Amino acid sequence: MKLSIVRSINTKRYPSLIGQSIEDLETLSTSLGEPSFRGRQLFDWIYRKKVDDFTKMTDIPKLLQDKLKGYPFHPLNILKTNSSSSKETQKYLLTTKNGMTIESVLMIKKDRATICLSTQVGCAVDCSFCATAKMGFVQNLSVGEIIDQYFQLERLSDTKITNVVFMGMGEPFLNYKNSIAAAKLLNHEKGINLGARRITISTAGIIDKIKKFTNERHPFRLAVSLNGSNHDQRLKIMPITKNQSFQNLLEAIKTYTNQSRKRITIEYVLIEGINNSKKDSLKLIEILSQIKCKLNVIPYNEINSIYKRPTEERIHVFLNPFKNASFPVTVRWSKGQDIDAGCGQLATNIK
Repeated sequence: MKLSIVRSINTKRYPSLIGQSIEDLETLSTSLGEPSFRGRQLFDWIYRKKVDDFTKMTDIPKLLQDKLKGYPFHPLNILKTNSSSSKETQKYLLTTKNGMTIESVLMIKKDRATICLSTQVGCAVDCSFCATAKMGFVQNLSVGEIIDQYFQLERLSDTKITNVVFMGMGEPFLNYKNSIAAAKLLNHEKGINLGARRITISTAGIIDKIKKFTNERHPFRLAVSLNGSNHDQRLKIMPITKNQSFQNLLEAIKTYTNQSRKRITIEYVLIEGINNSKKDSLKLIEILSQIKCKLNVIPYNEINSIYKRPTEERIHVFLNPFKNASFPVTVRWSKGQDIDAGCGQLATNIK
């Protein structure tokens, strides 16, 4: 009996410090018999100074350092790193404390370094062209597990992280509370202090959460994966369209841009024989001319499925009508395809 009690005490799991807000750390400090301002000091060390060693926190008393020894800083560990042939993209395999694995991507271009964060293990949205969807949904990531991807990747990057996109594994708006909390920690002026305009949250089109995001007036950029020019076309590749209709999604997008007065990014994965005709281009121009937006065309990144990327010639045919569009159009040639780090290619098979 004594041995089992000792084992229970020694294996008690304390929450990771990364992922906790100022208020959380203040509460932790008072629960340990310390004044609340110690929590603010901890927040400064962890998020602004990015120190993960108690002994280097010079204004934290030794007594409190001893009390905190059971609390880990990081909820994630890096298992593996893959670099693309161009060296501009690195993909990281990370593990959670309960043994689940996720992938994050670091993309570097000159003095710009962007990280692509995952918000779930797997995904429940089930887009038929996406590798993550084939995993199914496993679990939501905690706030700490989302934001620790930033800490882990920045530590390994030679360039300071300049941009963050919630576009990795999972649907951020199906883990809304934790995704927003992580974005707020990235943006916090007393912590990491990453500008809100440098933080983008991408959704497959969870309409009620788009409305919630709109009503809560979050300052972060919003991107929506449209991937079709009409309801039936989108439904073929995105089953979510059955309950999140194309028209209702467009109305939610329009309401967001009207109320926030911000430009939204419309993402459009271009798939051969599905949504890449000139007719699709003309329909998109008609639809999107009524919305304050930017169209981001993403030639499909193949994942050994029935879908194919259009040829460059067909991509140019699709793009040609947009020359006179009233909204900006960009083409994202995803980097890191040779290591399956492109848009829609993230998936893990380690359990």
